Amino acid sequence: MRPAIVQEQKLQLKMNQSLIQAIHLLQYSGVEMVEYIQELSKENPLIEDVNVDYEIGRFKQASTNDISIGEINPAELTMYEQLKSQLYAIHVPNDLREAVHFGIDSLNEDGYLDIDLTSWADQCGVTVDRVEDALQLIQQLEPAGIGARTLQECIQLQLPDSGALLAELLTDHLDWVAEEDTIAISDRYHLSEAKAADILKRIQSCHPKPGQLLSAKKTEYIIPEAYIYEEDGNWKISFYKWHAPTIEVNESYKHLQVDEKDAADYLKEKINQVNWLQQAIKFRGHTVEQVIEKIVEKQRMYFEHGAFMLQPLTLKEIAAELNMHISTVSRAISHKYVQTKYGVIPLKFFLQSGIKQKDGQQTASFVIKQLIAELINNEDKQKPFSDQAIKNRLQQEFGITVARRTVMKYREQLGIAASTKRR
Repeated sequence: MRPAIVQEQKLQLKMNQSLIQAIHLLQYSGVEMVEYIQELSKENPLIEDVNVDYEIGRFKQASTNDISIGEINPAELTMYEQLKSQLYAIHVPNDLREAVHFGIDSLNEDGYLDIDLTSWADQCGVTVDRVEDALQLIQQLEPAGIGARTLQECIQLQLPDSGALLAELLTDHLDWVAEEDTIAISDRYHLSEAKAADILKRIQSCHPKPGQLLSAKKTEYIIPEAYIYEEDGNWKISFYKWHAPTIEVNESYKHLQVDEKDAADYLKEKINQVNWLQQAIKFRGHTVEQVIEKIVEKQRMYFEHGAFMLQPLTLKEIAAELNMHISTVSRAISHKYVQTKYGVIPLKFFLQSGIKQKDGQQTASFVIKQLIAELINNEDKQKPFSDQAIKNRLQQEFGITVARRTVMKYREQLGIAASTKRR
């Protein structure tokens, strides 16, 4: 067979610099993005200013006397105080509250657990199983990695969807990670060196000492991306300026005529950097706006009536309706908050799993848990409800159908004892 030149069309997806930077910015909160741009301005003479500093300062000052559910505005909070102040966002059973506080107090300054589970259990008068439940609650707090017992666990907490390959790599071949040995990794796991390098880059993006991110050296604020409010019966969204900041560009540099090649190349690089950055800011702003608008649309009943009307909603559902990748939606809600009449709420709060009912509708598991807790709180303490009785009451009073074993599971997740132990 004679060799021949064949013309073939191939469709390839390549990430340009602008898209890479856009994805990078998407995971930042508005204030983190402003700080990132300010850092870039130190090495790029074309960036003169970011026009939101005054507004951020004003918001912080105004927020000092306006305590909200998700806002942290202390003068000097320690790591331990900051972690405890986050407990509002998760349900901590009454019988575990002391153990959770003890566990937080047992972290070292880097955020690692400094006590073994048996000693922890003995100190708090609970079982080791309950201490493990307390540790899981602590490990839900931010920054990710808090409450780890080893460096491997710390990294895995920061990369929860990384799978078995990363777990084995961190457990059995941490030396390859330290030495950046892409050849050994690619040979062991049958990967290309580029893929092995990508895995190493993900690991290196993790913070080895997450407790240091909660240093008390400066005041920390949780600042929302947008304000959600009702006007004339409609729910509206007002985005703050730091959500999509404007960059002031030094035009004298931009139009400077340079003859020397090195200087011309440098100037071209900095102009390109500004162009990429402006496109990335636009992409981030548009993406976050779409996601928040979809959340408000899907959770309208929550905004009107409160937490008991929270609807089931998943990343997959939002991604499908917005024609986005799930990872894009995940980055868009990461570390981002909105201001509502109920306080400053993390976007991830609005994503809830659900249980399908006989009529095809779904009820958020969060709502069912709250109803179970409400029923138990108001029961006759001499005749506490059994799981079957709770199941029946959910059906009779709220029209919610769940299995008895589901009631038992949710009750246990709430840290509530069985009826025989609640007398």
